[in-house]
Amino acid sequence: MTSVNWTGVFPAVTTKLKADFSLDIPAIGAGLERLIQAGVGGVVMMGMVGENAQLSPAEKLTVLRTAVELVKGRVPVISGLAETNTASAVTFAREAEKIGVNGLMVFPGLTYKSDTAETVQFYKAVAKASALPILLYNNPRGYGVDLTADVIAELLEAPTIVAIKEESYETHRITGLLSRFGDRLNVVCGVDNLIVESAALGVKCWVSGMANAVPKASVDLLNLLIAGDFAKARKLYTALDPLYYLDTLVKLVQHIKLAENMTSGTSEAVKPPRQPLAGAERENTVAITRQTLADLRALGY
Repeated sequence: MTSVNWTGVFPAVTTKLKADFSLDIPAIGAGLERLIQAGVGGVVMMGMVGENAQLSPAEKLTVLRTAVELVKGRVPVISGLAETNTASAVTFAREAEKIGVNGLMVFPGLTYKSDTAETVQFYKAVAKASALPILLYNNPRGYGVDLTADVIAELLEAPTIVAIKEESYETHRITGLLSRFGDRLNVVCGVDNLIVESAALGVKCWVSGMANAVPKASVDLLNLLIAGDFAKARKLYTALDPLYYLDTLVKLVQHIKLAENMTSGTSEAVKPPRQPLAGAERENTVAITRQTLADLRALGY
């Protein structure tokens, strides 16, 4: 099985859909191939603030099978795990392991704001369900559950919990986590327009939404940051930052799919209740994407 070293850009891959909202398997495969050719370090299928919750159980497993079959071990395939109860989460973890994914990005139990004891029990139950390495997902703004350093210390009693996608928007936490847990915990950037700050503090892995639209530039940006070439990185980041900001908005899926449509021709289709962007909101994203592409061309892309 392909191991996960938690280095590089791991796009939170958009789920490609047909006009009738069914899975577009060829488009999913083509999108993955495009990302791999751009040099990504791994792929994350079905991120939770994406369309994970809108997919049926069968569709989720189909997405994973498609990814594993297409990627063929060239990069790690990570699956989002987003369920409303512990039993369903345990079942999904076991099924994902059977399919052959290389790791799980695990969200707290959905629709319920668990307290610390409940949160720890939930994650440990998922960790026991398979041998897959687990990337914790910390997004207290989105889910109301905050994986603080003290909570993480309890979670790390489970040996397969090895990383955290830090999306609290509090970059000072990175230093605290790295200094407290060292090599025991891989800290991963989870906010597109905080990648420069995160990398400056030592982060080497980034789960990115807008990398779907601009994968090569995103890979180059992180490589420059890891190499310590902040002068070149800032020039590239200046071009990318307006586009990355769209990944922080409520309609990030629509923004990413529209930008991805403009860069690779994939469908903008999103599952209801989401609707494609329209009016001034759409025009703004189109303008930002066009300007970003023009700025990237000026830099040689």
